[in-house]
Amino acid sequence: MNPTPTEPPIANTEQAEAWNGYEGEHWARHQGRWDAVNEGYCAPLLNAAAIGSGDRVLDVGCGSGRTTRLAAERAATGGATGLDLSAPMLERARATAEREGIRNAEFLRGDAQVYPFEPGSFDRAISRFGLTFFADPAAGFGNIGRALRPGGRLAFVCPAEPEANEWLAALTSLKDIVPMGGFGAAGKPGMFSLADPAAIRSVLAAGGYANPGVHRVEAYGEWGADAEEVAAFMLGMGPGRHLLSQVGPEAREEAGRRLTGALRRYEKGDGPLRLRSTAWLVTAERPE
Repeated sequence: MNPTPTEPPIANTEQAEAWNGYEGEHWARHQGRWDAVNEGYCAPLLNAAAIGSGDRVLDVGCGSGRTTRLAAERAATGGATGLDLSAPMLERARATAEREGIRNAEFLRGDAQVYPFEPGSFDRAISRFGLTFFADPAAGFGNIGRALRPGGRLAFVCPAEPEANEWLAALTSLKDIVPMGGFGAAGKPGMFSLADPAAIRSVLAAGGYANPGVHRVEAYGEWGADAEEVAAFMLGMGPGRHLLSQVGPEAREEAGRRLTGALRRYEKGDGPLRLRSTAWLVTAERPE
């Protein structure tokens, strides 16, 4: 993807293609569902960021803007800037902020690994599951760090070990039906690339940060009304759709039945189906 004079450069072209194609459209279309899935991490993330009322906050990989809007509320006389590769999700983010009357939030399209931030222009940088997809993690974290003022604070959450996430455990029940390959493997490019705390500390050091902190957090997300609905949703999201694309119609039907069965044990009968996930809550600072 070649930049135009009005378009910031993009280094992570495969991610840009995915998040401006089916994946981004799916997340934008199901904004409320995804917010319910990840809501449990919002308060821990924002509390760890220690946002002051006048702070300027950068939200990296902001998606449809839930964490950006919450940060903007805390930075009452400051503001929050959400940055994401996905045009469909940013469109939803802007529309939701306008509907909610949030005036101190803006949303920009760009790649945080190479975005031309003004040095020292933010007091805080946050991300909810948006920092694990860089082609060059050291470059990405370094670029975000330069956008922070000296003494500025980074706070983010990223998935911990795959086996501690119930949604992934349910999907792995399909391993004899669909070719899982390296899906969900810790340390490989993708959502679990920073599942090892040593990898987190390494990339923070390479990015020039000081005082790293890595703490385990757990949250229950609301995935849908019942097992059948959640199974259909999971198999329609990007990873599930990719897995099903590799098999024929009969295997796809069996995968739906198998996944529904695996999810039945999480049904409570008196509310939405909730699944536990585990993440690392990470903090670090730009040196004074």
